[in-house]
Amino acid sequence: MPMLDKKYPRLIFLLLIVLLLVIGYRYWQERNIAGNENIPGQTKQTITVVDNLGRKVQVPAHVERVACLYAFSGHVTAMLGEGNKIVAIPDGLKRDVLLNEMYPEIADALIPVAAGSINIEELLKTNPDVAFVKNSTALNPAEVEKLDKFNIPYLAVDYNSIEGQQHAIMAIAQALGVPEKGQAYNDYYQASIERVQKIVATIPENERVRVYHAVNEATRTDTPDSLAGDWTKIAGAINVSVDQPLRQLEGKNYASLEQILLWDPDVILVNEPGVVDYIMTNSQWSPLKAVKDKKVYQMPIGISRWGHPGGLETPLAIMWTAQLLYPEHFQDLDIREEARSFYKTFFDYQVSDKMLTNILNGEGMRGHKNPRQ
Repeated sequence: MPMLDKKYPRLIFLLLIVLLLVIGYRYWQERNIAGNENIPGQTKQTITVVDNLGRKVQVPAHVERVACLYAFSGHVTAMLGEGNKIVAIPDGLKRDVLLNEMYPEIADALIPVAAGSINIEELLKTNPDVAFVKNSTALNPAEVEKLDKFNIPYLAVDYNSIEGQQHAIMAIAQALGVPEKGQAYNDYYQASIERVQKIVATIPENERVRVYHAVNEATRTDTPDSLAGDWTKIAGAINVSVDQPLRQLEGKNYASLEQILLWDPDVILVNEPGVVDYIMTNSQWSPLKAVKDKKVYQMPIGISRWGHPGGLETPLAIMWTAQLLYPEHFQDLDIREEARSFYKTFFDYQVSDKMLTNILNGEGMRGHKNPRQ
């Protein structure tokens, strides 16, 4: 019996050693999985996606957690039916009323990016499989270092043309494993362009409407190499700012009020709530023909602001603008039903009559900006 007693401590000690080895191996195994390293005998599947900078990026074949660090990518992810995978966003997405109604979980998504700078500690809390970023982020060595350090694959999905926007949509769709949905959207996009172009081609140049397009702020506007430069031209507008010298500030382009007064556009389009009232009630803008004729229009706001540089609904913006400028040529276009069908087809969402009216009027579809942001 004493001999048996002496063996117990040794047996217990050996069992503890085995237990520690098992725990250690499991920990090592889990860390390797989380760290995107292969376990012997296993291969982590990836696919190659070409982003808008032409980078060939390896992303997981099965993406479950998405960091949409550029607002446009959040709209596209939702359009592709993958909105429930969004775990990180810029603050602006929380202001998009329709998007949040479709995907209430966006209210709980973390905001690890502000003013183009990534808070990597906040981003890591979301454990993303892939991040969608602006081109400027992907070209910023300091921001790239943050993502590379923690092996977070990222796609640059910014653009300055319709062609670039369509490429970005396909890149996001490929990364999320639903390329057929991205292609379906781009097919609709292209068909909408061709539909409008066919009619606009019949309108003589001397009958085209001269348009000033305000982006967010009253004096921020379009250049030739911009998304709005493309879609306003397709809609048949003579965009008064695109061939003019503009002041650039932080990547945005501004006209002076003096320039706008000289251009004296027939129509003014704005995409930010409140700007119409500002222009219509500001005496400095009162000499303008568009103001006198009360042809200052708020563009619709749905998932995003139609026609905005980071907006998804560019096909709708083209049709809406063409009909606004040339109603006699687009009598067969029912933009209300076109919009209703758009949200049902691409978001599987039945928009109510009241919300559809709000969308087309650009009213109540975007929350107020946090003044502390």
